[in-house]
Amino acid sequence: MEIAPAQVFGALGPDLSHGKATWVRTERRGAKSPSSGSGEREVQVSATAEVSAPPDRARVCVLVGSRKEAAVQAKSSVIRRLDYIVQSVRGHGVQEDNITVTKDFRRIESGYQMEAEVSVIFSDFGKMEDLCNLLAEKLDNSVIVSSPQFFHTPEVVENIRRQACLQAVANSRRKAFEVCRLLGQSLGRPLIVREEETKESEGGASEPLTPDNTRPLTMQQQINNASVTVYSKVFVTFELKSKDNCKRNN
Repeated sequence: MEIAPAQVFGALGPDLSHGKATWVRTERRGAKSPSSGSGEREVQVSATAEVSAPPDRARVCVLVGSRKEAAVQAKSSVIRRLDYIVQSVRGHGVQEDNITVTKDFRRIESGYQMEAEVSVIFSDFGKMEDLCNLLAEKLDNSVIVSSPQFFHTPEVVENIRRQACLQAVANSRRKAFEVCRLLGQSLGRPLIVREEETKESEGGASEPLTPDNTRPLTMQQQINNASVTVYSKVFVTFELKSKDNCKRNN
């Protein structure tokens, strides 16, 4: 009577320090793999990684307005300050495609009102801070400089996601290598790589505000709050090299 080849299975219990389990399966040649059917000697691991990055862009809006009895006076008052604002922005190295100017002119009961808004996108936060300080110093309180709005460009977000996945895969290989060394096995090529879970979060812990909650956040706090963190979890199956292959490689 033909006897089927014996199968040997080994399993490591959960890694309590990380809350994850590592499974190792070894089989004699000719035995069917219970999961893949490939007959491969395998080690299966899961691993995670987190990658964080601060925002790479900030938007600042500068609003200037005037109300006058005569239309020409309202226009000239705004245009004069608007020209100064735009020239100051250009002087800080901002390209034209990152400067947007909108104007609104209307008649009101007591005369005419004109408002203009300059929206500026910065990639250099130091220059942004210098410009905001300059406008606050040189212009009166009729000019309003908004707080910066920090954000990520799509290319940066995609890079964070990619780096998190790649780091998780690298962690899985290190983990599998340690398991194989513990069991006296040799790690081979990856057979299956699957990203099982991804999470994205924004924000960070900021310093407590004053009791009356009136103190504005510092620029660094705002940057921390706009930072993005991507979490990635992967499942990877690696081949276990046979002793014959190891001898031939040596």
